[in-house]
Amino acid sequence: MLDPASLYSYEGERPSLVEPPLVVALSGFIDAGNAVRQTVDHLLETCRHEVVATFDVDQLHDYRARRPTMTFGGQNWLEVEPPRLRVLRVFDEEGSSLLLLTGPEPDVQWERFTAAVWNLADELGVGLTMVLSAAPTAVPHTRPSGVTASASRPELLDGYRTWDVEAQVPGHAAALLHLRGSQAGRDVVSVLAHVPHYLGGSDYPDAAAVLVRTLSGATGVGVPVQSLLEAASQTRVEVDRQVAESPEAAAVVTALEEQYDAFGDEGRGTSAASAFLPTADELGEEFERFLAKHEEDTDEG
Repeated sequence: MLDPASLYSYEGERPSLVEPPLVVALSGFIDAGNAVRQTVDHLLETCRHEVVATFDVDQLHDYRARRPTMTFGGQNWLEVEPPRLRVLRVFDEEGSSLLLLTGPEPDVQWERFTAAVWNLADELGVGLTMVLSAAPTAVPHTRPSGVTASASRPELLDGYRTWDVEAQVPGHAAALLHLRGSQAGRDVVSVLAHVPHYLGGSDYPDAAAVLVRTLSGATGVGVPVQSLLEAASQTRVEVDRQVAESPEAAAVVTALEEQYDAFGDEGRGTSAASAFLPTADELGEEFERFLAKHEEDTDEG
């Protein structure tokens, strides 16, 4: 393996910190409802922040798989928006801070990247590391979003709900980061926000709000969530309107509500109401048709 430490560089002098929490929010995988992206955007919009370190993304990114946007000005190329993988220091109003690792999930060199992150964490004296993700689950939009968690040791799961199931899933860099951290005896918690599976392809600010609240509670860094809650309310009004236009969709939401009320938001209920639930793709297509019709009506109006 190439030297992991050569994969990143500091912006200026390395800050002197005392067990800062590290929040990992990578884009590109397991981000239903764009909840992780919205969480990052919200942190950077509402909190003062500064760049601590930058990764050499040229060694980690597949440009042909995820092409950066370039601007052409008619006679010449003007600019490019390159991918950026950085560690930021984010401050709340009281001066408390957390470290935020954000950017595109690396396409290659996962083991080297993971080693680099933990090397950087050691240099910065990181205490708790929290990994954020969001997944589509069988929950209705009419109920609050929840989270489930996994951790490197049981004590870190106090106050969290868990999914006590064993499953094989596609690997991703954030999960490998958790695994290697756990194997090394580090304190790592991964938090998964639940998103209604029929809204997984659209912005779902309610899930972003629960991620912000969760990371604030774990790190002690206060981040306001009011703007996310207002956006979540607007989203619910719009989805409610679309559901009201279709008896089939309304029946599905009702079934999800009954399942949620009986079993919580763990997405593993076995109530009779769930017997006629369509697949996530089927329900997603139904809502896309509603949205397309709404846009056509708006354009005609």
